Amino acid sequence: MVSLGATCALCCSVFIMLVTFSLAGDIVHPDNIAPRRPGCDNNFVLVKVPTWIDGVESCEYVGVGARFGPTLESKEKHANHTKVAIADPPDCCSKPKNKLTGEVILVHRGQCSFTTKANIAEEAGASAILIINYRTELFKMVCEQNETDVDIGIPAVMLPQDAGENLENHILNKSIVSVQLYSPLRPLVDVAEVFLWLMAVGTILCASYWSAWTARESSIEQEKLLKDASDEYVNADNAGYSAYVEISTAAAISFVLLASCFLVMLYKLMASWFIEVLVVLFCIGGVEGLQTCLVALLSCFRWFQQPAQTFVKVPFFGAVSYLTVAVTPFCIVFAVLWGVYRRVSFAWIGQDILGITLIITVLQIVRIPNLKVGTVLLSCAFLYDIFWVFVSKWWFHESVMIVVARGDRSGEDGIPMLLKIPRLFDPWGGYSIIGFGDIILPGLLVAFSLRYDWLAKKKLKEGYFLWAMTAYGLGLLITYVALNLMDGHGQPALLYIVPFTLGTFLSLGKKRGELKVLWTRGEPKIPCPHIQEDQSTNQ
Repeated sequence: MVSLGATCALCCSVFIMLVTFSLAGDIVHPDNIAPRRPGCDNNFVLVKVPTWIDGVESCEYVGVGARFGPTLESKEKHANHTKVAIADPPDCCSKPKNKLTGEVILVHRGQCSFTTKANIAEEAGASAILIINYRTELFKMVCEQNETDVDIGIPAVMLPQDAGENLENHILNKSIVSVQLYSPLRPLVDVAEVFLWLMAVGTILCASYWSAWTARESSIEQEKLLKDASDEYVNADNAGYSAYVEISTAAAISFVLLASCFLVMLYKLMASWFIEVLVVLFCIGGVEGLQTCLVALLSCFRWFQQPAQTFVKVPFFGAVSYLTVAVTPFCIVFAVLWGVYRRVSFAWIGQDILGITLIITVLQIVRIPNLKVGTVLLSCAFLYDIFWVFVSKWWFHESVMIVVARGDRSGEDGIPMLLKIPRLFDPWGGYSIIGFGDIILPGLLVAFSLRYDWLAKKKLKEGYFLWAMTAYGLGLLITYVALNLMDGHGQPALLYIVPFTLGTFLSLGKKRGELKVLWTRGEPKIPCPHIQEDQSTNQ
């Protein structure tokens, strides 16, 4: 029998495994499909376009640089304030009628190639060209294959339709509009990544010790009953009661396949209403996680031990402690407030609190019984992560995992099954994020290692937990190194974490000659008293 909390956590674990990658946000967009040749080989970079209306600072827009033209300034202080002029004709496919003396020319997309527009604007005396897209999205501007005049000396930037129309309206209303064009570099390391690393490692650390402590307390209780050979123990053993769920090999494989199906469903149904459904599911799981962790934490204090051990029967829920009844309303209010105000700038704090407590609860309830199941689960998750981040581009023409995590086409700032921290020292802002699956899946193996060490009475240096925990931390660190080397492109974290964590465990077990025991038997078991009696009788 499993508690209602375990059932809630198990249901939520299907969803929290969906996203298993790290993301900082793309600034440089390498493209191996768009043609490259001398004079037309720039990377596609995002460009900041702050504006001033009649000398007063106004909106800041984001555009994308072209494959051609000079690279943009990376520092704001070195970027010039330049007046903007509207092209006449608007498409700039012929020489402008208005005289230009170093202005930034604002033109519309269409009628001729991008390089033609840029060449004409440069010949007319423009210092840069802003091309308005006919959609709200950004478009990568490339050189056409038959074009030869690609030696362009002014930068070209595309703006989304709404931004370009706003600038155009201000100019038509006789306002003086000026802009800056620059593309700041992302810092090599942001403090957000340090805190995110500490959060992930700390969450697994707390969950592992809680899981191991529970297993040890259960073992001690069984040993006491074993010595007494009491009927109470026999009855409890026959009842088969368990406060946790053990994953089997078949369940591990099925779990990954089920997660893949849900991921595709999320991708296909990605819309604001579906994000709302995920928010509700996340809040339900978050309430269960927060309530479980609060009850466990408060029970450590003497003042709360009595209400934690006194129970009342609640319809549909069975026996519930008075302490649980007391903290549950607070947890519900906390989750509801986050759900209502999740779009405010500091809502990430509430999301992380709910997320961390949910992860700890899942790692406390869901367990792997041996190394064999852990190997199957992590190996499947390893392939799952690589497939949906990289390979899925061949079928869907975009990374399914990244689209789902960012909440593209939903109007929301990503799905809630993420830990996120704002990038404080990044000129582009945004969040550093990590999927719940990158913590839970390796966390199951790390928690198993500590339970095994404690039940086998191994010292810290002689056991497996210290090495497994260190391997996870190093794997996650390598993930962030790769993330920064790839200019913020989403990385499948399990690609780095699984080889470190699982590889270390398998290698250490083989070296110590304990791999067979870890692979099949797993955690040491306490023999049943009636079995001992039978054995003594046979002797």
